[in-house]
Amino acid sequence: MNLHFDLFDLKLFTCVAQARSLTRGAEKACISLAAASTRIKQMEEDVGGKLLYRNAQGVSLTAAGQALLYHAKRVMQQMEHLRLDMQDFGKGIRGHVRVFANTTSITEYLPEKLAGFLTRYPAVQVDLREYLSEEIARAVADGGADIGILAGDVPTGDFDARPFGRNQLVLAVTAAHRLARAQAVPFIDTLEEQHVGLRHGSAIHRFLRRKAELAGRDYNPRIQVGSFEAICLMIEAGVGVGVLPASSARRHAHSMRIVIVPLTDAWAERELKIVARDRQQLPACARALFDDLAQQDASRNARREDGP
Repeated sequence: MNLHFDLFDLKLFTCVAQARSLTRGAEKACISLAAASTRIKQMEEDVGGKLLYRNAQGVSLTAAGQALLYHAKRVMQQMEHLRLDMQDFGKGIRGHVRVFANTTSITEYLPEKLAGFLTRYPAVQVDLREYLSEEIARAVADGGADIGILAGDVPTGDFDARPFGRNQLVLAVTAAHRLARAQAVPFIDTLEEQHVGLRHGSAIHRFLRRKAELAGRDYNPRIQVGSFEAICLMIEAGVGVGVLPASSARRHAHSMRIVIVPLTDAWAERELKIVARDRQQLPACARALFDDLAQQDASRNARREDGP
């Protein structure tokens, strides 16, 4: 088999596959339909089989086409990384980094951690998005995210992974609540109460809803707000109870009349990790951010081991 695909062939095939149309794919690749058709046919001849099924509605991928699309996207991504690394080389690290993180990382850790990095590298832009840990792992594996920050027991064996801290989900209640004096409580037992939670689309809302569904119960907060501080204010006012990270609950407990109750569920104790599919293949700006975040956690742990 003699494959003679050039970068434009791969770009064209990716455009056609994503558009599910030879016509729209050719337009996106800025090539005539006839030329696009000729190139695709030549690729199929080189492969020795069909890459596309053609029908009245457009095109769909054969098994060979799916394999080619996977590799084509990786090649195009690496070329983009190469372009970013070479762009303005010698003028300092610059570029765009896509970071997918869970709710706790975004609200509790990243604001402080990113501040120093972005000050040192003013030409770097960070696209930060909130997802569930399983979604983050898939995005990193598929190349949709350069860096992921996730929690729990999501498999990370194929990734470059570093510790990013630990946190625990806890229940917050008012001092007069029946659970305020409990040593600990299972999450399922809290579902009898009215909950205050983050907005419906947040990762932690979806996480808690899934845990409730696995136990055959519903998680439907009485009110949904936009921050952990707002959750604590609502709890203090007697609106309901709420599940949130221990670090946030402790911070707000200093100024609010709320009581923190540990959850007995194993998933409530969570190790956070920063992951990349392959650190060495990240663009320079993403690699610098990955190393900076991992180093900050390592330094914090070292200080803890040295004493208060």
